[in-house]
Amino acid sequence: MSGPESASGRGDVPARTSVWLERRTPSRSRRSESPAGLDRDRITEASVRLLDAEGLAKFSMRRLAAELDVTAMSLYWYVDTKDDLLELALDAVYAEVAPPPEDADWQVRLREFARSYRELIVRHIWISPLAGTFLNIGPNAMLFAYAVQDIVRATGLPLERQTGALAAVFQFVYGFSTVEGHFKARCDATGMTQDAYHRRAMGAIRSQPDLRRIAESSEDLAAARGGDTVEEMRERDFVFALDLLVAGIEAMRDRAAAPQ
Repeated sequence: MSGPESASGRGDVPARTSVWLERRTPSRSRRSESPAGLDRDRITEASVRLLDAEGLAKFSMRRLAAELDVTAMSLYWYVDTKDDLLELALDAVYAEVAPPPEDADWQVRLREFARSYRELIVRHIWISPLAGTFLNIGPNAMLFAYAVQDIVRATGLPLERQTGALAAVFQFVYGFSTVEGHFKARCDATGMTQDAYHRRAMGAIRSQPDLRRIAESSEDLAAARGGDTVEEMRERDFVFALDLLVAGIEAMRDRAAAPQ
């Protein structure tokens, strides 16, 4: 067979854009053959559990089928590709981020929503690469996007500046929490606490003469910031970075409102 194959393994088939753009309902005959109790929601829930437990690299249709105690072919009655499952799982976890109260000041809402998004990525670190791969147009992702837009509208920024503010805050949170989540996962995999891992890494750097000066400079910064643990230091950085972004939004709003 010549030419590239699609994710589903069929040649000469255009690549799928999104599971949300290609709705698929199992046929009556296939549904009648499907294992009792198996449906797309149950498959999605099992996908999230498996991704949390084993990570993105080990995820497969075969492994998911074993988790559900069905045959791999049973899954294809409800989805066409593994990417469909990943996209469904990604959208499902967005439901865990509840929008903050609408009657609060936008600064409070922004900080609360940013923190919830950070916690989501750290809790499900596998969503980090997927969020940049798929279109994120599922129902929960769209509600998430609407909540973000509603907060940014309340800032008073000119309409043409609101998407930039949205990007500044939530791309920062995405990057910060991705690094945090991967560091936590690495520590968990080695059986070390985050503090022990950090001490060991810094000790290795200090032992190299050409890197000692960099390590000492980093330690000065960390001491000035304060915090007794890695988590405390990281929390202080996150809070202050959000303060900077909020102050920047306020400054740009006031500049736009000032008489020319």
